[in-house]
Amino acid sequence: MIDLSKITYRVVVMDETGRQYNIKNYIENLGWEENENEISVRSSFTARNDETSKGYLSSIIKPGCLVGIFATDGGSMDQEVARGYVEDWNPVQQSGGTTLKCTNYDELYKLQKSQENLYFPSGTGTQAAIMGILDDHEIPQDDYQGPNAAHGKQKFNNSFLSDIILELLDDAVKKGEERCIIRAAEGRTAILPKGSNKTVYVFKTDNTKSVSESMTTANLVTRVKVIGQADDDGKSSVEAVLNGLTNYGIRQRIYTRGADESLNDAMSASQEILNEKGNIDRQISVQSPDVPFIRKGDLVYLMAGTSEGYFFVKGIQHDADTYSMTMNLEITEQESVTSSGNSNGSTGETSRNSHEVGDIVNFHGGTHYVSSYPDAKGYGARAGKAKITKKNGAGGAHPWHLIHVDSGSNVYGWVDNGTFD
Repeated sequence: MIDLSKITYRVVVMDETGRQYNIKNYIENLGWEENENEISVRSSFTARNDETSKGYLSSIIKPGCLVGIFATDGGSMDQEVARGYVEDWNPVQQSGGTTLKCTNYDELYKLQKSQENLYFPSGTGTQAAIMGILDDHEIPQDDYQGPNAAHGKQKFNNSFLSDIILELLDDAVKKGEERCIIRAAEGRTAILPKGSNKTVYVFKTDNTKSVSESMTTANLVTRVKVIGQADDDGKSSVEAVLNGLTNYGIRQRIYTRGADESLNDAMSASQEILNEKGNIDRQISVQSPDVPFIRKGDLVYLMAGTSEGYFFVKGIQHDADTYSMTMNLEITEQESVTSSGNSNGSTGETSRNSHEVGDIVNFHGGTHYVSSYPDAKGYGARAGKAKITKKNGAGGAHPWHLIHVDSGSNVYGWVDNGTFD
């Protein structure tokens, strides 16, 4: 357990010759953030532009210099928490002295600022597509831990590379793969599942400053129709219907199955629309003392305000001056959906188990699947405690979605009836 009262920071800059300088004593307004719709970490600071034995700071720190932010709790935790290359360099002279303001971004900023025209033929895997982009732009990589769905034909014109990667990851989810994120750490890029952090921090009333929660149904989707390809007369048939929270009325979206897309894939994509849009939109913001080791995509546990449960961090801002942070969270559980269809579709099987979403269960071990459909890819999973996060998937063959809650198990996917109690 870390002691938040002992958190300290240091900032190291590397000049053009590779020499490193600890400049923390010159700095104020130090902070870094990971925003919801960006893949790069943004950090910033203001420094006294004092003259040192090596010259003024503005002659040491220049555009393109590498800046690293480190944090320690005075005990076992001492690590780099953010890094970036100076993009905005702004010395300011005033009557009270001179300052140097810098804004920095990590390696992934190149992808946010670069456009490309790309074509992926049908059947291209997520891994091959994303790693090809990273290789072409000389982005250092860690081992790939992301999805590897087979995508349909895709063409991107004048698209930013960061948007292409996010769209590939999103399309993989629609095909039954795990939700994954892209982020950089210590100069290397990783594609990894959301919530893959080994340490899950718990936030209670006594260690949070405020919890703000709001809910809205303004963008709610309660039904998705899967439409087939048009015939020679231009008519399209309804191949499946997925229903969500229809007690709020029918708010319908149409999903048109691609020419090279199976019905199972189309239904999986439609269910993902319900997973994303088929719930009351909850906005949860938590302010607390800074835990500098928390990143976007991490899993946290909240026991404060009106909320309790596991949440993913979808955006985070760290403020080193006030030793505080603000997290924007998204809930990990989704409401269950049911499906109905014509002879080409399938209806979710009703489980004989009496368990409900949110229950903690004892998983016996065996296989977890990337989706609930009968032909879904499966992987071995260890026994242990797990939480039910979804039930009665549209495919129905593997009707329960479990996420492990301890380090003993690694289950994170759809499982069969009778595999837990």
